[in-house]
Amino acid sequence: MEIYLDNSATTKPYKEVVDKVVYALTEQYGNPSSVHRRGVIVEKEIRNVRKEIAKVLGVNEKEIVFTSGGTEANNIIIRGIAYANRRSGNHIITTNIEHPSVLNTFKDLEKEGYEVTYLNVDKNGVIDFEEFKNAINENTILVSIMHVNNEVGSIQPVDKIGNYLNKFKRKIYFHIDAVQSFGKIDFKPSRYNVDLLSVSGHKIHGPKGVGFIYIKEKTKIKPFLTGGGQEYDFRSGTENVPGILGLGEAVRITSSNLKENIEKINNMKSLLLKEISDNINDIKLNSPQDGVCHILNVSFKGIKGEILLHYLEEDNIYVSTGSACSSKKKGSHVLIAMGLKPEEIEGAIRFSLSHTNTEQEIKLAVDILKKRIYDLRKIINKR
Repeated sequence: MEIYLDNSATTKPYKEVVDKVVYALTEQYGNPSSVHRRGVIVEKEIRNVRKEIAKVLGVNEKEIVFTSGGTEANNIIIRGIAYANRRSGNHIITTNIEHPSVLNTFKDLEKEGYEVTYLNVDKNGVIDFEEFKNAINENTILVSIMHVNNEVGSIQPVDKIGNYLNKFKRKIYFHIDAVQSFGKIDFKPSRYNVDLLSVSGHKIHGPKGVGFIYIKEKTKIKPFLTGGGQEYDFRSGTENVPGILGLGEAVRITSSNLKENIEKINNMKSLLLKEISDNINDIKLNSPQDGVCHILNVSFKGIKGEILLHYLEEDNIYVSTGSACSSKKKGSHVLIAMGLKPEEIEGAIRFSLSHTNTEQEIKLAVDILKKRIYDLRKIINKR
């Protein structure tokens, strides 16, 4: 039996998604920009997906732009806002636990003369709201903060941030990286006064290589790709039709069962934590108690997480030591920012769940996990 517990890295596509991708490749293969019937039909299919996503978010369909995924989405938004609003200011606020696609983009912008404030987080991976308020100055043009952290599942107070920014007479744009929250938290951008939002398809059982961004109407943002005028002149280039149609199917399925799935995943996470706590000693819970439903980060004393990961892999159990985009690097910048000790960081494992996981899988995974940790600790103690 394969037990997949790395759903924050990627998810297995729904069968309906795969069927929709094949349908697009084999039947609806026309170019959406073509004026003949095949092109018009495909253009209509894309528009229907755009409408579906807009309906789920409670926004206008013209505010949805398709991308190649979360990394491109974050780059488009951050660079687009920075370049289009340079005359208004050059100061941007973010956190020190963002995804590499955000942090590395800000490092580039700093080289171009932009000033970036990196907010600290507490032991739960959450910012101090007063520090955020104090960071705003007359040159601030953008606040970019991830809704849910991809390594520990902490949830940032995006509602308070959005409401606070709404009080300013001058415009300070608010972007949230919703890659780990879309499909895991029931929210609407308008509820949080969000101007821009990033989502990736393969995190919600959709295809890889596709995602979307929400760009609020009248947002001053520089176009990303110029060319044939696709995506409302914002991101030119022939659309990834199979990816977009597959993404639409994933959004449709996810949104239709959202509350039930969130409840199920929460129950699975609670069971996982209980089983680990009851059966394995010398552990440290790194995820906050009020974190997102699908992420549980735990440190196992005296264990190297990477070794444990490969031991579990031999048993067809798949977990992670952190973000898939930074897991090959030394040390988690998220856990460091949260104040964990080096040995706690070294022994950290991220379990990330899906509604497709079962109680049987969870109990079996912990049973094997217990044996593997016992074996590893026994080897270490003999040295």
